[in-house]
Amino acid sequence: MNGFLATLGLAAMLLTGALGAPVAAQQPFAAAATVNGQAITNFQVQQRALFFGLLRAPGADTESATQALIDETLQNQAARAAGIALTEEELDEGMVEFAGRANLSPDQFIAALAQGGVEPETFRDFVRNGMLWRSYVQQRFGPVSRPSDAEIDRKLARGGAPGVRVLLSEIALPLTPETAGEVQALAQRLSDTITTQAGFEAAARQYSRSNTAQRGGRLDWLDLSNMAPPIAEQVLTLAPGQVSDPVNLGSFIGLFILRDLDENAPTPPAGLSIDYAEYLIPGGRTPQALEQASRLRARVDVCDDLYGVAREDRAPEGTLRRETRPVSEIPADLRQELAKLDAGEASMLLAGNGYLRFVMLCGRDANASEDAFRTLGQQLLNQRLTSYSDGYLEELRADAVITR
Repeated sequence: MNGFLATLGLAAMLLTGALGAPVAAQQPFAAAATVNGQAITNFQVQQRALFFGLLRAPGADTESATQALIDETLQNQAARAAGIALTEEELDEGMVEFAGRANLSPDQFIAALAQGGVEPETFRDFVRNGMLWRSYVQQRFGPVSRPSDAEIDRKLARGGAPGVRVLLSEIALPLTPETAGEVQALAQRLSDTITTQAGFEAAARQYSRSNTAQRGGRLDWLDLSNMAPPIAEQVLTLAPGQVSDPVNLGSFIGLFILRDLDENAPTPPAGLSIDYAEYLIPGGRTPQALEQASRLRARVDVCDDLYGVAREDRAPEGTLRRETRPVSEIPADLRQELAKLDAGEASMLLAGNGYLRFVMLCGRDANASEDAFRTLGQQLLNQRLTSYSDGYLEELRADAVITR
């Protein structure tokens, strides 16, 4: 507790110097603002700024404290209009929970705040306001925010824990023994000379043989942990707008430009497995094989359809292969293609041993525990409630009569 009190004392001295002179010149119980006719006093603003400062929280200035109190007044008005109220026991529980974050009882917490000049009612109002708004949001938006089991399953397959995802554009240059030197030279030249997103997209339309070529190589967000490790390692060294060195994955060479990076995205859970199918088409990347792959794409919607195609075409044994494997055990070139696909989507980039490999993603299996399922469900619910809360507060501000 001594460390917490020392922090409060230092913050109080700093805030007294910062806030004391302007507030002293004002009438403490005059209105700093009104919200739909309800006054917020200068004293409340001073107290809130001091309270935030002692907690080392953002908003410990007069302007921010005023805006926070305006928002809370709007929230309280909405909650009370909906008939929501707190009992003394519920408020006490809220204060116990908040003070417990500093390993203090409410009485100890209030005493510590008092040393910094914060009144007990300021603490009580802050806790009460937050609890009222949470209750209102849960009552109003809870029923439409709760995710279904199917949504949680899909999200678990994509990931549930904080991680990294990237927004890339790609150029994929297929490799064969006959063209290896020429393709490697082209990849290096493109890497050395492309300096803009527009230049990269033009090169992708001209040279890339991936499904993304016609849209300039643009990919949707990809989980870094799903990508082939050689590509992930390259991407992490890039700043937005930079082009990677050529990445040789055996069946093709890839170039990538980083468009954006999100370090707070979900990442696939441990144990993620990929269910995929490969249909081998003779001829490698010849025009005839590519045309046959395009016709195959038109005949199938899901992986199970490939079995019917193999029977109808009397395909030789080994033409169709379907496997479910952990991500870590999938070869780098195949792993990279699967990372870009959703269930039912296909790639016609890969080739080898004289065959074009028609690759289709059948599904992802997270094998998640019950605890992981429940935890992610709560996270999704909280995210949606926050979104609804923020949006509705904007509506309340737009409709309110606020003077300052």
